[in-house]
Amino acid sequence: MPWKNGGGETVEIAVDPPDAGLDEFGWRVSMATVASDGPFSAFPGVDRTLSVLTGAGIRLDIEGHERILLDAQSDPLSFPADVATSASLIDGAVTDLNVMTRRGVFLHTVERHAGASSIPRWDGVRLLLCREGMLTVRTHGCDPVVLHPLDALLPNTEDPLDTAGDAGFFLIRIGKVACHFV
Repeated sequence: MPWKNGGGETVEIAVDPPDAGLDEFGWRVSMATVASDGPFSAFPGVDRTLSVLTGAGIRLDIEGHERILLDAQSDPLSFPADVATSASLIDGAVTDLNVMTRRGVFLHTVERHAGASSIPRWDGVRLLLCREGMLTVRTHGCDPVVLHPLDALLPNTEDPLDTAGDAGFFLIRIGKVACHFV
């Protein structure tokens, strides 16, 4: 689908609610190829985490922050999606992983992992995206699933997950913001 600002295209991995547009989603996970320098699309009331999957990297200018260099070895970078942000490529196109949640409704985390891991039970949404290598994911009572680079898995269970293989991967967790009444 086209970027909100028309400057490129993105592949939507998962969105809630299903088939939500760019102004209605509660949360969204996508990959995009950034082939030229330019501004990011603004998403009012949304928090974003960006990770570089392939390519040499990008320099980000986020309003109110010093310039940030983000490459495939960098930790995921979280920032508000409604502040002015622009990117310049270091040496050619990059593919990035973009996780966005509606502020005040959902929260998210994005973690880098490598190799075998035990991923605890989670009441919200979990998504695994294989960055490199082959990742085998197992859960109680289900056949193992093998992920290759840029494959994603959205498990339909809250049970713990076990991963095996030589893969580098991202674990995304999304949960609803708890309501507190005074």
